[in-house]
Amino acid sequence: MRLDQWLWAVRVFKTRGLSADAIKTGRVEVDGKSSKPAHTVRAGEVVTARMEHGAAAWTRTLRVIDAPKSRVWAKLVADFADDLTPESEWEKMRIREPMLLPPGFRPRGAGRPTKRERRETDRFDEPM
Repeated sequence: MRLDQWLWAVRVFKTRGLSADAIKTGRVEVDGKSSKPAHTVRAGEVVTARMEHGAAAWTRTLRVIDAPKSRVWAKLVADFADDLTPESEWEKMRIREPMLLPPGFRPRGAGRPTKRERRETDRFDEPM
């Protein structure tokens, strides 16, 4: 299977076009070397992809186990790729996540806000 197809099939990139663009711009390496989108992925290879979102950037590292026939469910990704991404890289992403949420956002199932949380939320609604 082609490298760009594999990255898309194991859900590293949202579309195959995005994966091909990342490979062409040199943000994806196979065993420490730059590659082309048509590179045939083999079991045991280590694929490193530099992910960028705005100012945040982190690196995902995956070991190829097998090539799926088509895009797989998120639960089945572990059958085709072994995630070797260090915890420090995941921390970079977790730090970025709270900035994406709007002020006063409460996740579903978080329960009723406390009096203190309600006051903090109301401060955002007040006109200046």
